[in-house]
Amino acid sequence: MIVDWLLQHPAWWVGIVGVLGLVVGSFLNVVILRLPRMLEAQWQRDCRELLAEGELPEENVPAFSLAYPPSHCPACSAPIRPWHNIPVLSYLALRGRCADCRAPIALRYPLVEAATAAISVAVALHVAPGLAAAAALVFSWALIALTGIDIDHQLLPDDITLPLLWAGLLFNLATGTVPLADAVAGAAAGYLLLWGVYWLFKLLTGKEGMGYGDFKLLAALGAWLGWQLLPLVILLSSLVGAVIGIAGMVLLGRGRDVPIPFGPYLAAAGWIALLWGDPIIHYWFGMLQP
Repeated sequence: MIVDWLLQHPAWWVGIVGVLGLVVGSFLNVVILRLPRMLEAQWQRDCRELLAEGELPEENVPAFSLAYPPSHCPACSAPIRPWHNIPVLSYLALRGRCADCRAPIALRYPLVEAATAAISVAVALHVAPGLAAAAALVFSWALIALTGIDIDHQLLPDDITLPLLWAGLLFNLATGTVPLADAVAGAAAGYLLLWGVYWLFKLLTGKEGMGYGDFKLLAALGAWLGWQLLPLVILLSSLVGAVIGIAGMVLLGRGRDVPIPFGPYLAAAGWIALLWGDPIIHYWFGMLQP
């Protein structure tokens, strides 16, 4: 079997996952860019139908999805040829510019591709080939997409968070990696924990400190990791968020009222907990013992 061969040749396993990560990273760039626009268009259609109290006639609006229209230069609309769409390498070969109009290509595209490959390789180094590795990769890729969208739009779409939550429960049901009771408790605790923080902050300040997408993301992390690792996720995400928030105020002069998306910190903490959660917990308790 392929899995047995990959177990015997770990270098091939890591290399294949790295290349796959580059390809998936290219697709995640599309998801990060297009999914919020697709959701916004759907929300506008829903609002128009609601205000009209019924369905409206079909509008002559060009189709827009993850697959259509094909990728093109935003400056000159020239289609991106397949050989110009090779992750990272095409960007380097084109020196970061469009092949037709020479407009600059955003650096974020190769960065997302390279980061996805690096994160995928880290998963491959820690998880042997098999169902658990496939699940960990999908988990990681979903967190990358959520991170990019939240940074751009301060939005954590239900289209990703809710399937991620159910996927975690089903994975643990099928494999028992985390006992199903712990996974269900983790999903409930993750949602209710941030829901409680949200309402406490709102009652004390009259402001909304976070969005409902954060509740659902932490619920999804709880479904994958179990309730036992949620304190670690909260601690790591809060520490990183506080450090970056303070650095932004000191170095960039941001005011306290400037909203900071919390989703990326939750995603990073959840991914760290997936790979190193148990060793961190054991080390933590070892430090506390006399």
